[in-house]
Amino acid sequence: MKNEKILVALAGQPNCGKSTVFNALSGASQHVANYPGVTVDKMTGWYRHNGYRVELVDLPGTYSLSSYSPEERVSRDFILHEKPSVTVNIMDASNLKRCLYLTFQLLEMEIPVVLNLNMMDVVEKRGMTIDMETLSGRLGVSVVPTTMKNGRGKKELQDVIDVVAAAEKTAEPLHIDYQEMEPVLREIIDRLATETTFSVQYPLRWLAIKLMEGDEAVQGMIRDQHPQADIFMAMVDQVRTDFEKEVGDAPEVHIATCRYKAADTISKACLQLPKGTRRPLSDRVDDLVCHRFLGPAILVGIIWLLYYLAIVQGYNITNYTWPLLAKLRSLTEAVTPQPGFIDIPLIREFSLWIVDSVNALLNYIPIFFILFAFIAILEDSGYMPRMAFIMDRLFSRFGLHGQSTLPMVLGGIYVGGCAVPGVMSCKGIPDERSRLATILIIPLLNCLAKVPLYVLLINIYFAAHKAWAMFFISTISLLMVLPVAKILTLTVLKDKDTAPFVMEMPPYHLPTWRGVLSRAVERVWLFMRKISTIVVAVAVVVFVLLQFPGIGKERMDYYQTRKDKAIAAFNKKIKGTPFHEGLQVDRIMAMMLYWEAYKDAKMGAGGQDGVAAVNADFEARDALFFKIVQPGKDMIAKKVGREFKKLVKKRKGLLREMRKERIDNSFLGTAGRWLEPVTRWAGFNWRVNVALLSALAAKESSVATLGALYEQEEEGEALEDRMARGEADLTPLHALALMLFMVLYPPCMATTMAVKVQSGSVKWMLFSIGYPMFLGLSVASLVFTLGSIFGLSGLQAMFAFYLLALGFTVFMGLIKNQPEYIKLT
Repeated sequence: MKNEKILVALAGQPNCGKSTVFNALSGASQHVANYPGVTVDKMTGWYRHNGYRVELVDLPGTYSLSSYSPEERVSRDFILHEKPSVTVNIMDASNLKRCLYLTFQLLEMEIPVVLNLNMMDVVEKRGMTIDMETLSGRLGVSVVPTTMKNGRGKKELQDVIDVVAAAEKTAEPLHIDYQEMEPVLREIIDRLATETTFSVQYPLRWLAIKLMEGDEAVQGMIRDQHPQADIFMAMVDQVRTDFEKEVGDAPEVHIATCRYKAADTISKACLQLPKGTRRPLSDRVDDLVCHRFLGPAILVGIIWLLYYLAIVQGYNITNYTWPLLAKLRSLTEAVTPQPGFIDIPLIREFSLWIVDSVNALLNYIPIFFILFAFIAILEDSGYMPRMAFIMDRLFSRFGLHGQSTLPMVLGGIYVGGCAVPGVMSCKGIPDERSRLATILIIPLLNCLAKVPLYVLLINIYFAAHKAWAMFFISTISLLMVLPVAKILTLTVLKDKDTAPFVMEMPPYHLPTWRGVLSRAVERVWLFMRKISTIVVAVAVVVFVLLQFPGIGKERMDYYQTRKDKAIAAFNKKIKGTPFHEGLQVDRIMAMMLYWEAYKDAKMGAGGQDGVAAVNADFEARDALFFKIVQPGKDMIAKKVGREFKKLVKKRKGLLREMRKERIDNSFLGTAGRWLEPVTRWAGFNWRVNVALLSALAAKESSVATLGALYEQEEEGEALEDRMARGEADLTPLHALALMLFMVLYPPCMATTMAVKVQSGSVKWMLFSIGYPMFLGLSVASLVFTLGSIFGLSGLQAMFAFYLLALGFTVFMGLIKNQPEYIKLT
């Protein structure tokens, strides 16, 4: 077999050091992708040893090999269908009894298994002793002790993998004695052997056990491939029912109990504890961390730290990374056709639009890197299960999971979060129904991008009650997302897989820098690679909808006339000065570009020496232009500079008017008018509709679009004043309806792409856009219409809706939807 490839699967429960083993074996030869059809990471790597090329596949961490979660399914399917030469079962040696539960399931699949007892340093530190020969004899597999974070045992593990892969026949593995169920298993095995050819592909005893467990995936396979599926499955169902009546336990509970008893027996035979052993440190720490009152307080502190580091400091870091992205934009400006006074080449607008769309996404990278690194620390340290334990009692009432806590905080459970990292952090939720529910409600929380619109409307329509209005908008989202999550899990998500809630309290571990950083880099890279391409495609669509059909020839002639008048007025003002000849029509645009480039360069200059270098460079480029931007004591140059600034202001005004007209006439603007018959029930006119439609790309666009729609009449006039003047008919009730619609607004473009990545489905991405739109419009219409009928003021309607939302949340929480709890200790 020399020079041949060996396929090795690494399987283990969470927090067993599997990532450390994978990193130690594969080194830098790693690749991350996704398993087909699911959002579960597929980590692959390789190494060479003794002439073999060993291909490694790091299976997702899982407690069992059932079909409850995507992690369990992909792990089991890979072992069954890819048939690795060796499956290395990595185990936390200090938790032998707990980890044997997965080992038994691997052995029942009758595959070549090597047991890797990792974290032996923890065993030695605690004064524990494990009899490796006894453990190997009881299980019928090779056992290799390692402390892989120090590289101890690495070569021994590689040698055993080679031996087991080369062996033509493996030793007879352990068979769990299922006691009263054994005759039943024998009956199912005999029928499968005589009625089917399943034995060619699958171990029949394993199939029989899975059928008695009620495994849906195996049941589906039997129904598809058994020649007499209905008769056979009726027999299995009857056997399960009879067994439960006779024994008093459900078959799956009986199977789990027998496995735990076998694990207890083997661990007692192989594991020797020191006399007078104190309670483990993990248990003593848990007395505080999981305390009824201190636990939530510590959780709040950790969440605050995560929020502070990822969101606050992450945004601060973007102050240093954004200039790098700005250089990409500057390069694009340099290589695309230069703009005219009012004529912007389409290729330039399109190129800058794409760059701005991608840059807006890449700007999240520092936040994501800190976020994913912090999540890796929480996972590796063992705190993540504690977080789930503390919050699950509340969240489970609404169909969510304890591990929904982190995504919801990042998404903006109060104010100021970001839906993109919130959705991306849903990956760790093991229950598919809860994971999808969390993904679908994250965009309804108070992300930072919604805040500008809230502040704008509150400053205009609730100026006398700002504190109350901000409290309302800061908390109402939570009162809506919890019942929405419950409704989703009871309706569209009711058929999604859900698992018994497995609550493990693993011992605390000190994360390794390499493990944390490598996972942070891997997840960030996966995000960039998967989303960036989709963002470009969506950005193209939005660009077309906003730009076309554009401004007609007659209107362009009108703007051209105004441009000519502005330039003529400028020339008249500077006529007779030394600068007049150098600022003719063909040079005016060059001067504007020169001035912008000079301001950018000066802002990027460091200290007086840097500014001096910039001045020397730009003076060398064009001495006449430089004299205008840096007139010194030259009064004529100052006058020309003032007049030029006025011309620049007129140009910006013309461009702003043209942009407004282009939006008004665009496909998106037309859609805004088409929507008026529907949105009028919520009090929205076409201008509000256009602002909301533009927010589909980014929610900040709503305020930016309003800024374009309501022109300035005086320099420096605030948007609040312009909107209040332009929308004289709008009342606080209109504003309340608009704020509630924004609370329930569909996800922005970047979040939509994150939903696609995390759900692995275009269907759920489209649903995440559609249902909030319907829900938001319904709520806004209800509040505005009923408020108008009953003559409520905006503040009265606000309090009435808050009480209604609070009551509905409590009511939905009383509808029991509790998961089954299994605690592993």
